[in-house]
Amino acid sequence: MLKQLLQSRRGEGYIDVAIGILCLMLVIALAVSFFPVFTKKQQLDLFATEIVREAEIVGGTNISTRIDTLRRQTGLNPHIEWDCDYYSGNKVQLNSDIAVTLTDTVDIGFFIFGHFSIQLHAKASGKSEVYYK
Repeated sequence: MLKQLLQSRRGEGYIDVAIGILCLMLVIALAVSFFPVFTKKQQLDLFATEIVREAEIVGGTNISTRIDTLRRQTGLNPHIEWDCDYYSGNKVQLNSDIAVTLTDTVDIGFFIFGHFSIQLHAKASGKSEVYYK
């Protein structure tokens, strides 16, 4: 009787469903752990676009108040690198290129398997809209 019970395949479908659900939950947990990376990258891109637009309007890279406002709103604190030809001080002449590169890191982890740091970059560029005499 025990031999017949062990050879029976009546409960095989339940085991397959349980393993399938376990695999599905692991995939969902992996996706949830990576989701913050995508949102932070989108916020970093928006941050770069906003400060370049402000620099275009002001005609220079002296826009610390706007950067501080964006840091408070987004919760990001990226490293900012400007690439432009300065006219005088932080001023950029009309129609000169203004480019910015933002760099920030995100820590991701998957349960007990450890944490990994990913470095995110965002770039934006524009042209100055102010004429200096």
